[in-house]
Amino acid sequence: MTERVSREFRVRLPEGVEAVSVLGHADELLRLVEQECAVRIIARGHDLVVRGEGRGAEEAARVLRELSVLSRQRPVDAQDVRETLRRLREGGAPLTSAGTSALLVTPSGKPIGPRTPGQTQYVEAMRAHDLVFAIGPAGTGKTYLAVAMAVMALRDRRVQRLILVRPAVEAGEHLGFLPGDLTAKVDPYLRPLYDALYEMMGPERFQRLSERDIIEVAPLAFMRGRTLNDSFIILDEAQNTTHEQMKMFLTRLGFGSKAVVTGDITQIDLPRERPSGLVGVQTILRDVEGIAFVHLNERDVVRHDLVQKIVKAYERYGEGPRRPDA
Repeated sequence: MTERVSREFRVRLPEGVEAVSVLGHADELLRLVEQECAVRIIARGHDLVVRGEGRGAEEAARVLRELSVLSRQRPVDAQDVRETLRRLREGGAPLTSAGTSALLVTPSGKPIGPRTPGQTQYVEAMRAHDLVFAIGPAGTGKTYLAVAMAVMALRDRRVQRLILVRPAVEAGEHLGFLPGDLTAKVDPYLRPLYDALYEMMGPERFQRLSERDIIEVAPLAFMRGRTLNDSFIILDEAQNTTHEQMKMFLTRLGFGSKAVVTGDITQIDLPRERPSGLVGVQTILRDVEGIAFVHLNERDVVRHDLVQKIVKAYERYGEGPRRPDA
C-alpha cells in the first residue's frame, strides 16, 4: 500500500492583488479549491499556505497562482477555479493565456469577455468572419458575447447599426392571438436582448440609440424584404426558425455587415413537421468559404454551477437534437 505524503506549498500573492479578489467573498473560492483538491489552505495576509496529500497540494498551489494573475485582468469566480483545474489536469494552456482580456467594460465597471476556450474560439470567429453560427446549450454565452461584439463594433464605428432579431413566438410568429399592441406582443420574446444591451451600454444610451434607429430589436418577420448594410446583425434562438425563415434571414446580409446566428438545437420548439433551419443550415453551408460554425458545450457554461451539471445530466440521459436527421 502506497503511503501518502503530506506536502506544503506557500503562495505569495503579487503586489497590488488583494486576497479577497483571489479567495472570494467570505473565502468562497478558497473553500472551493480546498474541496476540489482535498487540501487545507491557511491565509496569512498576502501569503497562502497549502497543505495536503499527494498531488492535491501542488494542484491547489498552482490554481491559486493562476487566479492571482487572472484577478489582475478581471474578477474571478467559481467557473475560473474549475476551468483552471480542468486545464491543469488535462495539460492545457493556462487560463490567463486564453484571451481572457475584456472586450468591453459595462457602465457599472463589469468587464465582459470570453471565459473558456470555446468562448475564446467563438470571439475569434466573430472577429475573422462575416457570418458565424454559434450552437450550444444554455449558459454558454452565445447571445451575450455576440451582443458584446456588436456593441464594440458600434463603439469603434465599424458598423452604423445594431440589429438584434428573434423568432417572435415559439413554433411560429402568430402574434394576433396575444393581448396588447404590437410592442406588447413581441417585447417578452425580445427581453433577453434588451437585458444584455441595458447592461452593456446603460438604459439611457440604449434608449437614445433606439430612438435614432441605430439600435433595432425586432421579431424575425420584420426582416423580410430588407437589405441590411453596415450593420451588426444577431439572430438569436435560431433553432426555432424554419428552413424558409433561415434562408430569408441569411439573404438580408448587405455590404459592410456582419451576422451572428445563435441557438441550441436540443431545445427546438417548432412543430415536428417543420424542420429547424439551424439544423439544416449546418449541412447546406458547411462547405461555404467565409462562414464559421462554433460548437459550444457544457464546459463553456458560465452561469450558476448547477447549469453545467444539468446540461451534463441531460446529455447522459440521451437527449440530443429533437430531429437529428432534419
